[in-house]
Amino acid sequence: MTHTKVRLAGADAIYATNANCKFSSSNNIRTDFVRKGRAGKHEHQRKKLAAMITKERATKLEGSFGKDKQHYYLHRIKARTKENEILWIFFGIHVSNALEIGRRMQAKLALTA
Repeated sequence: MTHTKVRLAGADAIYATNANCKFSSSNNIRTDFVRKGRAGKHEHQRKKLAAMITKERATKLEGSFGKDKQHYYLHRIKARTKENEILWIFFGIHVSNALEIGRRMQAKLALTA
């Protein structure tokens, strides 16, 4: 848990389920989900915000995967089966996340010391 109040969320279209849409609107979370139903009064502004969220999400996510592929040599995986390749990528990404969490914890400790 990060205990951070989320105000903006970006996700692929597959996550735009009714449950997620209801949750985000009840918690005042802006998303880039495609609107269901008629366009609202401020549709132009909503579309601009959704485009900005989508761009930011794609930039950070794709940049992170590109960096991890090179830094952890994920682009050199020579797995013989698809399942084995997925497993290697899974562990590579999780190692990257664990290291990032460690870096953040270390920086926080350095600030408090």
